[in-house]
Amino acid sequence: MTFKIIEGGNPATPEPIQFNNLAAVFANLDEAALVEKIIRRNEGLLSPNGAVVVDTGSHTGRSPKDKFVVREDATEEKVWWDNNNAITRQAFDKLLDDMLWHATGKELYVQDLRGGADPAHGINVRVYTEYAWHSLFIRNLLIRPPAADLVGFWPDLTIIDLPSFKADPAKYGIRSETVIACDLTNGIILIGGTAYAGEMKKSVFTYLNYTLPEAGVMPMHCSANIGADGDVAVFFGLSGTGKTTLSASSDRALIGDDEHGWGPDGVFNFEGGCYAKTIKLDPAAEPQIYAATQRFGTILENVAMHPVTRRIDFDGAAWTENTRAAYPLHFIENASPTGRGGQPKTIVMLTADAFGVMPPIAKLSPDQAIYHFLSGFTAKVAGTERGVTEPQPTFSTCFGAPFIPRHPAEYAKLLRELILEHEVTCWLVNTGWTGGAYGTGRRMPIQWTRTLLSAALDGTLAGGGFRTDRHFGFKVPTAVTGVPTHVLDPFKTWADKAAYEAQAKRLVGLFAENFRKFEPHVDKDVKAVMLTS
Repeated sequence: MTFKIIEGGNPATPEPIQFNNLAAVFANLDEAALVEKIIRRNEGLLSPNGAVVVDTGSHTGRSPKDKFVVREDATEEKVWWDNNNAITRQAFDKLLDDMLWHATGKELYVQDLRGGADPAHGINVRVYTEYAWHSLFIRNLLIRPPAADLVGFWPDLTIIDLPSFKADPAKYGIRSETVIACDLTNGIILIGGTAYAGEMKKSVFTYLNYTLPEAGVMPMHCSANIGADGDVAVFFGLSGTGKTTLSASSDRALIGDDEHGWGPDGVFNFEGGCYAKTIKLDPAAEPQIYAATQRFGTILENVAMHPVTRRIDFDGAAWTENTRAAYPLHFIENASPTGRGGQPKTIVMLTADAFGVMPPIAKLSPDQAIYHFLSGFTAKVAGTERGVTEPQPTFSTCFGAPFIPRHPAEYAKLLRELILEHEVTCWLVNTGWTGGAYGTGRRMPIQWTRTLLSAALDGTLAGGGFRTDRHFGFKVPTAVTGVPTHVLDPFKTWADKAAYEAQAKRLVGLFAENFRKFEPHVDKDVKAVMLTS
């Protein structure tokens, strides 16, 4: 490997990936050094409180259609190819060679980090980036090993992120100049043609989703927190459903906000930071997230800032609604220092129902939980993916289809076994619309959702009265202190009752149609709760 380490800690340990005549590598720089680089290279601006404000360019969200997995003998029977785009081994190797040559003469930044707080199941991750701000981003988002662990550091997974590399679709058999190519066999991920930093963190998640199930560990697209008595709660959900917001609670310690594993010793965070949506961020409703946005070392992606006063405007969405803050977990005052918790007591499945027909909370049986886990119903919210400008109803299996290499049935089987073994109580929470569909109703007030969650987590909700929903079959509380009673029954919130019934039947029909592809892979108990239109 031909380069000179100019600054930083322990230099990257040589590995089979060979760069060619790099100008320099800056290894494991800390926040202060990286912020200096960012400003000097005109990659971003400082906010009045020291956060770095950056622009991700034309890519303001992930590009799932440009993500590919190497298809070869080792992955042929393991990867769910109906859900994952394939790239040949020959094309990937050529892409790797071309990206390494593209880096010739460039300065690169490298961070040696950990993915996974459980020592038995975590991985070493080495990330090469073209941008200094990408290096700070991934340093914020993954786990920073002690300095002693960097001596002899050997990566299980290597990520090379070069936004200036434009892929030739014809040459590599891909879709566009943007590419996220995953060699899951050898632990190499290549990212080119996009400056959206979220691709890096989701690449780590994809790799762990591939490797952990064989070790009996359930990878989850979820946040998690823990109460004073050690009770762990897990919050499944896609981007925009409230994982980060709802798990950041002043009376519970945050384990993590987005990606976790569930193994023999309990729940553990894959990451060492948070990647919170900031559009319309309210200091009163989300004080911990807001406080983190005011810290030196935080990255604010695509957040509006006045060019003269540098006043931050979290309501500004002229460029994108997918504005985000990336900050280390220790910026949250009551975050878990270990990133680990015991066996979960509660599972919450979050959905943002754009139809406006689901109740704000419902109790699920274990079989209903697996049905909704496999369904993964929500609404894609503006900005989380390119081209999404308003909420769109979608079914994303396992609450994270873009990140799961294996068939959903593998994850569902693992989850069901864990729910039953540890007698976990399961809830479905709608953070979407009430009083009508998107455009007519309003978004569920976060205060109501927090009140309902508190009652679910402390056990008082399970001991109250319930009705069985006639459309979805789950149990819905009939009264909860602090939440208007009529809100618990969506039918009562709609002015046009016939319109509600039509919307509900339409959504049930969509559930039934979507689940047909999973029917051959589930047992009779889950089939018994299948919805029919």
